[in-house]
Amino acid sequence: MTIFNVPLLLFATKQSLMDQVMTQLFDDTFAGIHQPALFDYALMVPYFVLLAILSVFGLHRFEILWRYHRNKHKLGYPPAAEFARLPHVTIQLPIYNEQYVIEQLVEAVSKMDYPRELLQIQVLDDSTDETTVVCARVVARYRALGLPIELLHRTNRHGYKAGALEEGLKTATGEFVAIFDADFLPPSDFLMRTVHHFTDDKVGVVQTRWGYTNRDFNLLTEVQALLLDGHFVLEHGSRYARGDFFNFNGTAGILRVSMIRDAGGWQHDTLTEDSDLSYRAQMKGWRFVYLPDVVCPSELPVEMYGFQTQQFRWAKGLTQVAKKLLPQLLRSDVPRHAKIQTVLHLVPNVSYPMMIGVSALMLPVMIVRFYMGWFEFLMLDVPIITACFISLIAFYCGAQRELHPKTWKRSILFIPALMAMGVALTFINTKAFFEAIFGVQSGFVRTAKYAIQGKTKVVEKSRKYKRPSGILPWLEIAAGCYFVFAVLWAVDSYQFLCIPFLMIFVCGYFWAGFTTLFEEYRGQWKAAAKAVPMETVKAD
Repeated sequence: MTIFNVPLLLFATKQSLMDQVMTQLFDDTFAGIHQPALFDYALMVPYFVLLAILSVFGLHRFEILWRYHRNKHKLGYPPAAEFARLPHVTIQLPIYNEQYVIEQLVEAVSKMDYPRELLQIQVLDDSTDETTVVCARVVARYRALGLPIELLHRTNRHGYKAGALEEGLKTATGEFVAIFDADFLPPSDFLMRTVHHFTDDKVGVVQTRWGYTNRDFNLLTEVQALLLDGHFVLEHGSRYARGDFFNFNGTAGILRVSMIRDAGGWQHDTLTEDSDLSYRAQMKGWRFVYLPDVVCPSELPVEMYGFQTQQFRWAKGLTQVAKKLLPQLLRSDVPRHAKIQTVLHLVPNVSYPMMIGVSALMLPVMIVRFYMGWFEFLMLDVPIITACFISLIAFYCGAQRELHPKTWKRSILFIPALMAMGVALTFINTKAFFEAIFGVQSGFVRTAKYAIQGKTKVVEKSRKYKRPSGILPWLEIAAGCYFVFAVLWAVDSYQFLCIPFLMIFVCGYFWAGFTTLFEEYRGQWKAAAKAVPMETVKAD
């Protein structure tokens, strides 16, 4: 055989292998032998029912995208009028054990382009560590420079953030109150670009868009930015432009004090006091304004478990708000389209326990479909895949195209990681959902922020606020191993179309589990390494 025959041999071998794969892929040998039994349907029916319900949320993403493009011309309008005399404004800065970011926050607020005689700045400190000392020092320094700033320190955390905000309102002098979490850096023109919208007496809140100071820190922050951009660009934009309800995000916004009191004040029976107040206020007729062109930079969580606990708080809080307010909303005379959008905003965390159900059923269903002749099920798979996965790609890439029309295609590279991140949240958000449904109380767990200045410094700072992750990462690793076995079975049974979806689960669970363990124990490993004395070995 000459060397010129080698390409022909390789081509023939490749063609033979492809023929074998295609034969196995569409082989219905077992379809006539195995007849569907009750057990088979007991697996298949709940599996496809769960997927069908999950696809509803996917179709909703298509609707949001469509409504955004239909109504986006209504965004960005200036206020109908301006105040002839600027109103008094109180700026509230709720703080809890945030020693690394408090100084940059106060510095940003001190540069606010607004008459100082019309400002009151409250640092609402609930800290239990040396953050209190840092706050006192920062407040004293800026007060000496003429900034109208005061420190309000509570010796208890009653009501958590909602309690701190309510306490601050007791001495607030402003007609309006702007709120910034500790890691935010509001632009100097924030008040001048937002306050004039309150010349409309019906406006209760003006919400601005979040930006990110550390978007490119690691893969986790890149994915979070995609998730939040989808929320702020498309969800908020679509709902506001159409006149539906949307929520104040707890920070980077300004509220009318009389609206807060009219809606019942800050209440702390949910973990998302901002969404709770938002829907109570809008049901009473108050109107919210969204300004996507006003951007407040903030810091994204850089550690996996910190991100997961933040998502836990948001998932549990939204479910608590749904349980608390949806019965009242559905009985009200609110327009039907607003009711539908509110329901779809408050209940999607039910998808996480459904995802666990789908995960558990996936391998048994693959086995049953193999022996039943699975090709005919494509008529079910294709629309579900379109609703669940194609909608996700269109949604988040669509948000990036609006924000970054020249570079948005770069976001496509992060879509697989975004899907894996959704998988990584299934266990912790399932816990959040059921705790909310069954009324299990839990404290407000803050998300540690570090004023990012380099990865090494973050590692050192994170040791102070490290929280144990418990059994969670081990459950995630076990789930990842289960899906590795599913991938191997798919390869062995020539179900190659399943492998990309199975790999999303493998990557998501392993990413969450192993990253959490690494972040949790790396400090201990370094400390142990430093404690071991170096021995000098002399050569003979």
